[in-house]
Amino acid sequence: MARINVIEYEESENELTSTYDDLIQKRGKLSEVLKIQSLNPATIKSHAQLYLDIMFAQSPLTRAQREMIAVVVSVANGCKYCQVHHTAALNNYWKNEKRIEKLKKDFAKASLSEKELAMCEFAVHLTKDPAAHEATDFTQTLRDNGLSDRAILDIVLVIAYFNYVNRIVMALGVELEEDQGKEFNY
Repeated sequence: MARINVIEYEESENELTSTYDDLIQKRGKLSEVLKIQSLNPATIKSHAQLYLDIMFAQSPLTRAQREMIAVVVSVANGCKYCQVHHTAALNNYWKNEKRIEKLKKDFAKASLSEKELAMCEFAVHLTKDPAAHEATDFTQTLRDNGLSDRAILDIVLVIAYFNYVNRIVMALGVELEEDQGKEFNY
């Protein structure tokens, strides 16, 4: 149960109703991770746009790679909500639930390429020990695996975004949607 008041669609007014209507029109329904921000509608719009820019905009990273990073970060943080949403999204690309379960338990055993393995290692390291990145250039391993600076930027953006959203979800008690988050990604 959410730890703060959430304004449901039926109770919404003015800017919040407009924001909800826009999300329903574009995505078919409202996700709990966006509704948790109902007391500050401007953040819903910014959050939704940031998500689209990081996860769906043109990038040297594939959508599958971005979803893989999302899962790895969410596992490292223990965020069940994001794990459910993004394992479902990743499975749209991998079409292999057993491989995804391996990714969640021990990504080193998930039949990843060297590049994907480097991305996952970087994601966990940046999630668990961000201060270490101030003193050491951990991006070199990514470069050594053929990733461009733009790809490295996008990897960091995905990692940072999921650390951000994992904390919103976990701190505010966001619960999984009734459909278990499988109909869409927020």
